[in-house]
Amino acid sequence: MNLDDCRRLDAEDPLAALRGHFILPEGVIYLDGNSLGVLPRAAPARIAEVVSQEWGEGLIRSWNSARWIDLPQRLGDKLARLIGAAPGEVVCTDGTSVNLYKVLFAALTQMKNSGRKVVVSERSNFPTDLYIAESLCRERGFTLKLVDDASELPAAMNDEFAVLMLTHVNYRTGAMHDMKALTAAAHAAGALAVWDLAHSAGAVPVALNDCDADFAIGCGYKYLNGGPGAPAFVWVHARHASRFEQPLSGWFGHAAPFEFSPHYRPAQGVARYLCGTQPIISLSALECGLDSVLAAEAHDAGRGSMAALRTKSLALTDAFITLVEERCPGRFALITPRAHVQRGSQVCLALADNGPGAYAIVQALIARGVIGDYRAGDSQMPDILRFGFTPLYLGFVDVWNAVEHLVQVVELDEWKRPEFNQRLAVT
Repeated sequence: MNLDDCRRLDAEDPLAALRGHFILPEGVIYLDGNSLGVLPRAAPARIAEVVSQEWGEGLIRSWNSARWIDLPQRLGDKLARLIGAAPGEVVCTDGTSVNLYKVLFAALTQMKNSGRKVVVSERSNFPTDLYIAESLCRERGFTLKLVDDASELPAAMNDEFAVLMLTHVNYRTGAMHDMKALTAAAHAAGALAVWDLAHSAGAVPVALNDCDADFAIGCGYKYLNGGPGAPAFVWVHARHASRFEQPLSGWFGHAAPFEFSPHYRPAQGVARYLCGTQPIISLSALECGLDSVLAAEAHDAGRGSMAALRTKSLALTDAFITLVEERCPGRFALITPRAHVQRGSQVCLALADNGPGAYAIVQALIARGVIGDYRAGDSQMPDILRFGFTPLYLGFVDVWNAVEHLVQVVELDEWKRPEFNQRLAVT
């Protein structure tokens, strides 16, 4: 692959026009959409409208006139199209950690009289998920069992197995689980399946109902481009919708919030996952992000937005892997699986010699305008250079140029400069 090949692929790309839906700084190649998505072009004006008109002029009337009151459900219905859910099954609300607490509490409550007391997850799962699970297991009398490799999951599905809690795409490696097969295995063992879609929603096709999952949560600020700290989302399968318990029984999850009853009566369905008064400005920004992903449908000859985005995502990540291996031979080891069915929308590299320098290389790239990020290693995993590929606004020339910068950083030893070896608070 050469630069002319990349130019040709960009010229033939049916999604190329979507880049215009975003505000991207000049001279920046943004490979960190798996951590924070970029700003949708529509968002500043929409936020200004909410602040100056709906809040400034409409005041409290906007809960009715601007339909603030049902914004979590309306956004949930848009998001449902991206994760294989039905209308009325998703709400956008709170943060990922809070929503995980809600769904894991619901799952443990359903299993409390089953005699099963073990929650199974991966040691490499995102830490906040493990912290929430650890806390809830301690409070509810369950045990959290962590496996070191996905191959160990079947053996963990024994008579004590109550809940499987996994992140669909691993945040550190980009490896993707077979949601359908693992959910079926959990159900066959008599357990429930809880999925974190933080690195899936808006990045890879997800089919929650087809996979027969039980509960799912995810964030709005990565591939959904909802802005820093954007509201998250939560989904529950219809079979659980009218009988699960919500531990945070706030007034927005009440069947009739403005009845002002002193006693809690849960709303029907997923609406009971709401808690307090909703963050309208943040939700409005998230809607712009969701619309930016759904815009891909118009460029996809009826296949649906995630099919088009997935096709381009795999092509971009294939190109990046090929170019790194061709142009930096022997310097990096590929951590992300090569197989398409096992890969999310990111590529993770480690130094082939396991030496120091991964953090500094990322910092040197950022100084050149190629923004990725770094994740520290542990006894199970080396230090990682992490690059996310969002096909909505990235092209093949971006991939070529990013690798060219990487080549120069390592060949010129730029990463050895002192300023690139000073750890910042956020890596």
